[in-house]
Amino acid sequence: MPSTERVLHAAEAARIAADRGFALPGDAPGGRLGIEMEWCTVSARDPSRPADFEKVRKAAAGAVLHHRSRVSFEPGGQVELSTPALPPLDAVRALADDAGALGRALARAGIGMVAVGLEPGARRPRLLHSPRYDAMEAFFDASGEAGRTMMRSTAALQLNVDLCPPDAPDDPAATARRWDLAHGLGPLLAAMFAHSPFWNGAPSGWRSTRLAVWNAIDERRTRPVGTGGDRRDAWADYALGADVMLVRTSDEQHLPVPPGLSFAGWIEAGHEAGWPTVEDLEYHLTTLFPPLRPRGWLELRMIDALPDPWWRVAAVVTTVLLDDRDAAHCAENAVEAVRGRWHDAARHALGDPEFARAARTCMKAARAVLPRAGADADLIDLVTEFDARFVARGRTPADDLLDAWERDGTLLPRADNA
Repeated sequence: MPSTERVLHAAEAARIAADRGFALPGDAPGGRLGIEMEWCTVSARDPSRPADFEKVRKAAAGAVLHHRSRVSFEPGGQVELSTPALPPLDAVRALADDAGALGRALARAGIGMVAVGLEPGARRPRLLHSPRYDAMEAFFDASGEAGRTMMRSTAALQLNVDLCPPDAPDDPAATARRWDLAHGLGPLLAAMFAHSPFWNGAPSGWRSTRLAVWNAIDERRTRPVGTGGDRRDAWADYALGADVMLVRTSDEQHLPVPPGLSFAGWIEAGHEAGWPTVEDLEYHLTTLFPPLRPRGWLELRMIDALPDPWWRVAAVVTTVLLDDRDAAHCAENAVEAVRGRWHDAARHALGDPEFARAARTCMKAARAVLPRAGADADLIDLVTEFDARFVARGRTPADDLLDAWERDGTLLPRADNA
């Protein structure tokens, strides 16, 4: 909450932001993965209708999650599962098991869980209200409707990986290369796993309309962080340069701030609510949404929600491309032709020849190291199937949705818990 006097200066704020992004936990093991998966919740009888949110919340509370995944909800009633940080293959198994338990609990209540990056119909109403979401929506509304669409109708697969590669946990140079590689891989991952080709009941012209929606939101908090120079400085500059979205007050209110006041500007000029504190800065960091966000680990936020079993492929392929030294070296070279091409990733996905070529190279590298990463035969077969069905043919899961629409007008994939 703000102070009545100036207590935070720009240099200190920059150091704090950099530390919150890149401070390494001293005793944490390397090679971990946390998975966050969102599903749109719909009526099982009529999937074109949102599920009753109170029923969703009540049914989810009754699910027994043996792997301790956390259940949360997004403003449009999307349900999210977040696993603990685990060895990568354990994280995949944990999400699969807990998603099955959650899905069965929701199915008993007549609720379907649909994994798609953007719901294909009209934007749904906001079903979850909180002071944070009210202020967030007011802030986004000042710049157009994309923020409302993102909050209410999108769903993603987020992968949280360690800052350091597992074979070099204390090597700053290796951490810098991993940060750079993750940014190079980002557009390719968005393209390979694109799964949201519709909006307002028809093809949108994008393979990942969800990513297109994100790209249309306040770019000072959604564009990628710069990778040139020192990563800590780049993140601090990004954080202090982004507009303040809201100010929390002593009476637990969240006041939306009109666009135009950066956090650095708040430090220098103050606000009618007061001067920012360290607590305000830490909260501000939670309102920044670049496709890769550092939080003491790396959040990879660019992948559309995918139905089972394809989300498993996205998780394991991404992990081995970052964690395995040979696969990472191959990926570093392969992604140069698509680095920074977020618009083309969302629009064309693997329909772009350079994205298709990079995807084939990276998938080959990932498949080659899966056995030594500990993948069992079933998971290796699944990755092989995805490669043959999509990557080798220059297709993504979005193309399957478009085929179904052209065939019989189907817009939604089958619910994961149907």
